[in-house]
Amino acid sequence: MRPDFLIIDDFLSNPLDVRKQALQLDYDPALKKGNYPGLLSASPLGVEPIEQTVSEVMGIDLVNAPGTSHGHCRLTLAGEKGRSGVHVDPCYYSGILYLSLPEHCRGGTDFFRHRRTGLEAVPATTTKLMASGYSDPNLLIEDVVNKDTKQPSKWERTLRAPMRFNRLILFNPWMFHNSGPGFGRTPETGRLVCLLFFAAK
Repeated sequence: MRPDFLIIDDFLSNPLDVRKQALQLDYDPALKKGNYPGLLSASPLGVEPIEQTVSEVMGIDLVNAPGTSHGHCRLTLAGEKGRSGVHVDPCYYSGILYLSLPEHCRGGTDFFRHRRTGLEAVPATTTKLMASGYSDPNLLIEDVVNKDTKQPSKWERTLRAPMRFNRLILFNPWMFHNSGPGFGRTPETGRLVCLLFFAAK
């Protein structure tokens, strides 16, 4: 059974090499299209070994979720803001690999409860969805997530997954979550992560 949340520390055997590869990717502001803070790498890392390891941990074959930024890295410096906040990910399973060095790490990834509805995620079954007062998950996402994404008073933080170098967090993508703030003034000191969006094969 897929756990809602999982932390794997010391995930990579060669984290400094992967960090170096991530920093060498192109982070071109002209290519930015999403609502996220910071910049997304123009190309992904080679994450096939990560997919294989996570598949073994989960006991299910996981691959790149089409139409996502699977394997791309995100670099967010101090003060950089996005056009959205709390959100969900349209995939089977999500992962974030932290690549900032220990002396720079701060914040992490935050998870939330929506105050008005009491929900912490989009319900996984039709019965639970109906009990929440919505007949369609897209209606719920529009009325809860998209409507209140940038209104902190509408959310209560329930969990912070602290950033730690070479830590991988895996989580239910329909949980309401958001990245912690950016930091640093240069790519070498900034918030650097590799984003993972899995589909079940």
